[in-house]
Amino acid sequence: MADKGRLILAINPGGTSTKVGLFRETELLFEKNVRHLPEELADFKTTFDQQDFRRNIILQILEEEGYCLEDLSAVVGRGGTFKPLESGTYEVNEALVEDIRDGSTLQADHPSNLGALLASSIAKETGISPFIVDPVCVDEMIDEARLSGLPALERTSLSHALNIKMVAYKAAEKLGRKLGEINLVVLHLGSGISVNALRRGRMIDTSQANDGGPFSPQRVGALPTTGLVKLCLSGDYTWKEMKEMLLKRGGLLAYTGTDHVGEARERAENGDKDCDLALRAMAYQITKEAGAMAAALAGNVDAVVITGGIANNKWMTDTLEHNLEFLGEIIIFPGEEELEALMRGVLRVLDSVEDIKVYK
Repeated sequence: MADKGRLILAINPGGTSTKVGLFRETELLFEKNVRHLPEELADFKTTFDQQDFRRNIILQILEEEGYCLEDLSAVVGRGGTFKPLESGTYEVNEALVEDIRDGSTLQADHPSNLGALLASSIAKETGISPFIVDPVCVDEMIDEARLSGLPALERTSLSHALNIKMVAYKAAEKLGRKLGEINLVVLHLGSGISVNALRRGRMIDTSQANDGGPFSPQRVGALPTTGLVKLCLSGDYTWKEMKEMLLKRGGLLAYTGTDHVGEARERAENGDKDCDLALRAMAYQITKEAGAMAAALAGNVDAVVITGGIANNKWMTDTLEHNLEFLGEIIIFPGEEELEALMRGVLRVLDSVEDIKVYK
């Protein structure tokens, strides 16, 4: 029987915010989401330079809520874009800290990379264990999924693995089965959209929100290859401008002027044909990708799981349910409960439900 008193501090650093939650076992004691203004972050040359800034905010929150570091049993941070790793819960060791600071194995400069460093620095003060859970770089793709068609461009696995894995566990529980016994297609619908095939709990393929799949509120998804190459070589854009266009100013935003699905839907209902077409096209592309992932599972799908912020939009979920009901049961978990996912990952290893993974 688990000790009822364990306190777990969960940290999720994002591009413009730091989310912090404190749990007593599975009970959320408090959650804070501190927004960072652009001018606050402008003075930092790199993401890593923000570590002390964010750490001080976390410690101040703890103090304001009436807790101190000595109260904690464990601290866990969101895992980042490290080298490819299996899913699971990792204790943050010196090898991971050194690799993050060195930077040579990082696949992208992303605030999630700070999660392990923040957890480690806070844990060191009291001798408790720091962890990360299902980092962005979870890679369980089968070999066939890695080939893109050009050897110089291998397909990679970067995803919202933390939320994807958690809703997969929840779906298994809802189905009355173990995750290792079922196959799922998981649609993560947020500012980036990834569609994922999970075979008996292993994420064997992902559409990778930055490099393919459906277009999303800000990202372009898959594009016509030769047309993209021609655009890149036109001389009209720098790499920085192209990256901005592909990842921050594409998708729904490019077609409608808004990256908010709810606003676009309201405008569509008021007669805006551009919004109506763009939303129908987004749902169409998500449907196609879900079908592809179902095919990757040889049609053996126990459920389709819809999650992420866009899963709060009833028009989108109704449309996807109608389109995908032929695959099997549709399960919806709106939003992203990443702090809860971090907590549950830690409890699984503290309670010996899973083994702690070792970063090497």
